[in-house]
Amino acid sequence: MDVLTDEIVRFVRAVGPKQDDTLREMDEFAHAEGFPHVGPEVGAFLRFVARLSDAERIFEFGSGYGYSAYWFADALPDDGEIVLTEVDEDELELARTYMAEGGYDDRARYELGDAMATVDRYDGPFDVVLIDHQKHRYVDAFEAVRPKVPVGGVIVADNAITAAPIQFETLLELVADDSSDEQRERRNAKRDEPLEPNEHTRGIADYLERVSADRAFETIVLPLGEGIAVSYRVE
Repeated sequence: MDVLTDEIVRFVRAVGPKQDDTLREMDEFAHAEGFPHVGPEVGAFLRFVARLSDAERIFEFGSGYGYSAYWFADALPDDGEIVLTEVDEDELELARTYMAEGGYDDRARYELGDAMATVDRYDGPFDVVLIDHQKHRYVDAFEAVRPKVPVGGVIVADNAITAAPIQFETLLELVADDSSDEQRERRNAKRDEPLEPNEHTRGIADYLERVSADRAFETIVLPLGEGIAVSYRVE
């Protein structure tokens, strides 16, 4: 459910950094298994963010089979650290295999279990954070890691525009609708069914509202992959 057209995706990939053999293998795995991953455009952007911020430590809320971590790892110094979190043991072992293939195993910390419990065990700072787990827990993840992100640090949240469970029309109304209550009621009256956000859609809307209101961060949403919210700590 990429937000860009196939032609624009092809264009972006043509200009962006080339994938190595392991990344191509990881992409092929995702397509063959129907496994959701951020894709090459977002992966390249994540690595770019890590380079711009001179990242030395990175934390991921939800790592799957290690796709985003692999992109990140190449931007880390030899003594850098990236913490991968995953509740599925098989996926985490696959991540370990791919990271080792790329020569990044020594920079990775593999944490099996709930990312929310894991982040509490780690002291900051984290220069870059990726939030890509259960959508209804995005705000909780932000609150947990916020004190550990220094000025100049970046938090990226995936699925900020769309994903299989997210209802974009509903999300649009929750986030960007400046209509009056009366106008919304009239629109809903014309629909067969009123728009009711599911927990995934509500989770993304709550997250965007939370980070946008936080004066310590400047946030933008980029239409790459399924949409990413990028929050830069300014104070």
